[in-house]
Amino acid sequence: MEISFKGKRALVTGGGRGIGKSIAQALLKCGAEVIVFEKIEEDLNKFKQEEPSIVAVAVDLSDWEATRRAVEAAGAVHLLVNSAGVAAITPFLEVTKKEIDWVFSVNFQAIVNVSQVVARGMVERGEGGAIVNISSMTTNVAFPEHTSYCSSKGAVDTLTRVMALELGPHQIRVNAIHPTIVMTDMGRRAWEDPKKHMKYLVRTPMGHFAEPTDISDGTMYLLSDMAKMVNGTILHIDGGLTSN
Repeated sequence: MEISFKGKRALVTGGGRGIGKSIAQALLKCGAEVIVFEKIEEDLNKFKQEEPSIVAVAVDLSDWEATRRAVEAAGAVHLLVNSAGVAAITPFLEVTKKEIDWVFSVNFQAIVNVSQVVARGMVERGEGGAIVNISSMTTNVAFPEHTSYCSSKGAVDTLTRVMALELGPHQIRVNAIHPTIVMTDMGRRAWEDPKKHMKYLVRTPMGHFAEPTDISDGTMYLLSDMAKMVNGTILHIDGGLTSN
């Protein structure tokens, strides 16, 4: 079954690179009008050159008011993907309040902020909609020195279920995705050391990590009518790593 989002407007946060960019590209291929939120203007401008049809918006998601204004200015949104995320690599005993505030402001608070504005519009139009939150397998498999990141993604999982419960009666579906290690440009650099990645690779039945398109394919499914009865779930795209 071919997925078509013609006539739909989609918003992707963190869509200027990596997983978010792959999701935005997939949405374009499916016929959606795509709005991309990205803090790094260099990445945003590069994507705009590659795909002139995108609506490119430079915004720092850690800024609550600026983000809210940007979402309100974007207009009607039928499909939302909360993909933006940040991580801080710090031993637990050295984690600071400043780090926690920053990570949670992007990974958790921004999802609440953006989704509130988008969902209100969906409710007012009475047409339903779909939201996908990009979480992480690290809520099931803790990574060392990722206290803030793992904790923020655990909050995203719980938020997803609460959103699904409250928005479901309005025919707004909310689901999350748990990617494994993803071979984006940044991911390849971060995990190039075999000593670092082998302990996770050997636990992966499929024998390899994910590509960005693996995540965008799963996202297209969750956004589409093929998943019209899928709500409040977490889709594991991890090659089976968390099954053992």
